[in-house]
Amino acid sequence: MYRVDLHTHTRFFHGRRDLGDRFDPIGHRVLARLAERRGLDGIATTNHDYYTRFGPAAVASIPGIEISTDRGHVLVIGPDPPTETEPKELSPGEAVDLAHDRDCAAVVAHPFRNSTVRDVDDVPFDAIEVNGKHPRSLPLVEKLAEVRDLPLIGGSDAHYPFEVGRAYTRIETDDLTPRAVVDAIRAGDVDFAIERGRADRLLRQLYRRVHHRKGVADDFGDLGPTPGVGRPPAEAEGVEADPIEAGDVDRTRTDGADRTQADGSERTSTDGRERVTD
Repeated sequence: MYRVDLHTHTRFFHGRRDLGDRFDPIGHRVLARLAERRGLDGIATTNHDYYTRFGPAAVASIPGIEISTDRGHVLVIGPDPPTETEPKELSPGEAVDLAHDRDCAAVVAHPFRNSTVRDVDDVPFDAIEVNGKHPRSLPLVEKLAEVRDLPLIGGSDAHYPFEVGRAYTRIETDDLTPRAVVDAIRAGDVDFAIERGRADRLLRQLYRRVHHRKGVADDFGDLGPTPGVGRPPAEAEGVEADPIEAGDVDRTRTDGADRTQADGSERTSTDGRERVTD
């Protein structure tokens, strides 16, 4: 089993492509170094609308890109992602077709933040992301995955290296290669994990404030606000609040892979490599 953060970025700023291209190799090395310190085996580099091939680093690097479709973001992960895409030019279906044509997996990114990709029917996504920036949306994401009959993967959506690994994916495969990652996602041999340490919780609170001030939920214009920013999705959608984030109950996954308790807030994984106390 490998632990891989399937949603990371090598820069903390958008635009200024020339400057970013010079910065990205440095960002990648620092990101990989901190991923190694957090016990990860690999990262997928999924920069916004472009892909850069990086050299060897402290952990395995899986190629990827985060495509900005006209309905929200789609992660494309695998051996041959597109080099560059035009923001908001592709529909979700076209992004998925592009991913599959290039032997990559297509994943719905943060489905309840700035996105209505989740509402698109008849698009053959391979998985849905549990995003590390707002695990409060977990009950909604799990329900969406159940309805779509798709596996869940985890990604931190790190734009700063210290954010890496706050959510990640456990992958059952013999070898950690891009092709093997795609095969595991499509076979459902993946599961997500969320770090809920004190530092991770404080970071999420900070991001909620930043996103609220920036009006992130309205970035897609007439798509309108979506849950995941500001109020918990439970309040926005009329769903009961997530008891895990509130710390009200003991929740144990039926497969034993993820355990969160209010009395001590301890979570362990079956591979014996993870033990987190909030």
